[in-house]
Amino acid sequence: MALAGAVTLAMLIVTMGNANRERDQALERQRHSYEVMILARTLAGTIARSEASLGRYVISGDSKLGQLYVDEWNLARAQLERLDVLIEETHQQKRVEQLRKAYEARGDELSLIALSTTYHRNRQAYGLYYQARQADALLQINRLLTALIEGERVLLDQRSTAAQETVLHANRIAGGLVIFGIALALGAMLLGWLMFRTVGERAEARAEAWTERARAEELAAAVDAATEELKVQEAKLRQVQKMDALGQLTGGIAHDFNNMLAVVLGGLELARRAEGRESVIRHLESATEGAHRAAALTRRLLMFSREEALTPEWLAPRQLVSGMRDLLDRTLGDGVKVTVEDTTTGWTMFGDRVQVENAILNLAVNARDAMDGRGELTIRTAEVRVDADALPRAGTGDYVVLSVTDTGAGMTPEVAERVFEPFFTTKPAGKGTGLGLSQIFGLVGQMGGDVAIRTAPGAGTTVSLYLPRHFETHAPKAEEAPAALPEVPALEGLRMLVVEDDPRVLAATMGALRELGHDPVACGDPREAEELLARHPGIRLIVSDVLMPHMTGPEMIAALRPAHPGIAVLFVTGFAGETQATGFEGHEVLRKPFTLAGLERALAAALKRVASGPVSAAA
Repeated sequence: MALAGAVTLAMLIVTMGNANRERDQALERQRHSYEVMILARTLAGTIARSEASLGRYVISGDSKLGQLYVDEWNLARAQLERLDVLIEETHQQKRVEQLRKAYEARGDELSLIALSTTYHRNRQAYGLYYQARQADALLQINRLLTALIEGERVLLDQRSTAAQETVLHANRIAGGLVIFGIALALGAMLLGWLMFRTVGERAEARAEAWTERARAEELAAAVDAATEELKVQEAKLRQVQKMDALGQLTGGIAHDFNNMLAVVLGGLELARRAEGRESVIRHLESATEGAHRAAALTRRLLMFSREEALTPEWLAPRQLVSGMRDLLDRTLGDGVKVTVEDTTTGWTMFGDRVQVENAILNLAVNARDAMDGRGELTIRTAEVRVDADALPRAGTGDYVVLSVTDTGAGMTPEVAERVFEPFFTTKPAGKGTGLGLSQIFGLVGQMGGDVAIRTAPGAGTTVSLYLPRHFETHAPKAEEAPAALPEVPALEGLRMLVVEDDPRVLAATMGALRELGHDPVACGDPREAEELLARHPGIRLIVSDVLMPHMTGPEMIAALRPAHPGIAVLFVTGFAGETQATGFEGHEVLRKPFTLAGLERALAAALKRVASGPVSAAA
């Protein structure tokens, strides 16, 4: 029975391995179809731009426009060659061959028009150009490109069906093997069943990851193409608007940050006037929450150009909005009445909590400004089923909807069409960056959803975020706890060197370490660290800033490491994204601002690194 159970388990592993390989091949064929469809659409756009350039050349006679026509037409030829290389199916290859002939025929027609213009036969050129607009070659090109795209879409559907059938076939075989294992032995069956569940879920997760990756690549390719086209058409306009956009960005950042500071200062002022200890603690906690959100805003601003990955988690819309109620009330002020309407039944979504909260707060602040600080703001959470083509970027499926509705002046259709463009804003200078809604648009797209806006002059505005419903396969268990850390040296009475060039930050850090019961030694210049280590024996840890005059923190540690290999190191920094920077490898990093508890955990982690083994020489 044990041998039979082992054979059953081996057959399970082989079956799932074959299924994974077949699924990977099907996904690769799907990616190939996406590439052919995108290239066909790009070829159509290139031919259209070439003919438009020729038309402008015929009208103006400008040789630069004639050269632009030639370049675009040659680019279309290269794209046609690339399409010929990518096409694999016989009937699709026949269409490409027909497309090549139509392309050559169209090229002869357009060349005659261009030559007529070059030799100043303008009347002849005009007549030929208007006749060529309805030429058979052009109609055949458009018809063949459409047929190519439809053919690839049919192939894509067939390949998707084949991938699904592969999964179902593998699951049926695996299920039969599990049942056979049950008949052999109850104990062997239980172990085999657990293994099957684990491998099956891993395979499904891999298939979902490949699907999402294909969707992301398709979206990225479409965005890149649109961006390049926008750069060509609006290059001069962007140059003129650059300095104005920078000024709006600075004012908008100050505007958003002042909202956070208002929460902090208001909480401190209320704490100063409060009489009871409980009231003081409540107001101080409110100020602390505002400070943490201001710190999070700063980190997001620093990471804006770094394209940092999101840190997604399961989110319940009801708890998400209710947890923001106090923050919204303080930020929007007494002039705005906030109403929360919840019709959810327990659906969840999967996304970055800070990013989603920031999106809701941004929409609420925009609504307050649209109402001039007075009005009614309604936040609704709902669950909907979206049909095909109902939203431009969202497919068929279940979605959690977060809507923000105001009673403001509303927007005209022309303004509503541009609200998601970067740097576009209707606010006066210093009151908005034009980046808030564009960031929300990008965030929702990255989560696989879409944004809808409903507005009209005098009827207010409703912005709805459609976020895909997430079906939890593994809910985190409450009893799970992180593994215990290896024993580290006692965290009381440690002598440590604190290197910081800012006197105020140095004094605050020294006070925090003394509060934790340690014996810190101050160092205001990294060049004096070697001397202080010699004068104060027994130093077991160095707490260092990163960016300092004359010498950075990693440079200082690299110079001290040969003479002091056993001293632990903790870097403290306020910038985002440096954990992968050269010089940080093997050392603990603590972000500013930090709490006493965070500092204590970072000290323990730094000592743990030294206790678990020597730091690498490269560090």
